[in-house]
Amino acid sequence: MGRTTIKRGPGKRLVDGKSFRLADEVRHIQRRAARHDGRVVTIGQLVLFSTETGDAWLLDPADRLAARLARDGESEPIHIEETDTTFAIGWKGRYRIDGPAFVYSDRDTGRVTTILGYPTERLIQTE
Repeated sequence: MGRTTIKRGPGKRLVDGKSFRLADEVRHIQRRAARHDGRVVTIGQLVLFSTETGDAWLLDPADRLAARLARDGESEPIHIEETDTTFAIGWKGRYRIDGPAFVYSDRDTGRVTTILGYPTERLIQTE
């Protein structure tokens, strides 16, 4: 499991750093996925999104890192370590967008999954 430590600071978030907790944002997008409510949220360099099919993901577009947060409305575990100044994410794989396809490569299994129906046009705009 790869980890990236991200410093909190000016220009890296859209909310006050003292009140922002990535784990809270992850739970929020997981709840949206459970309701099959499609959303795309950008927080600094990270993107969280949920879909009408009940999936949710956390992405780092700069490094093409991805972690699935929910599948078919069911939350999946993710490892996040947070302090007041940094957070580290246990990334599970990498992703790319190929036209309308979201292509995910799992780091542990090497399995590559192509998913259609995700908001790829909106995700490209966040890069």
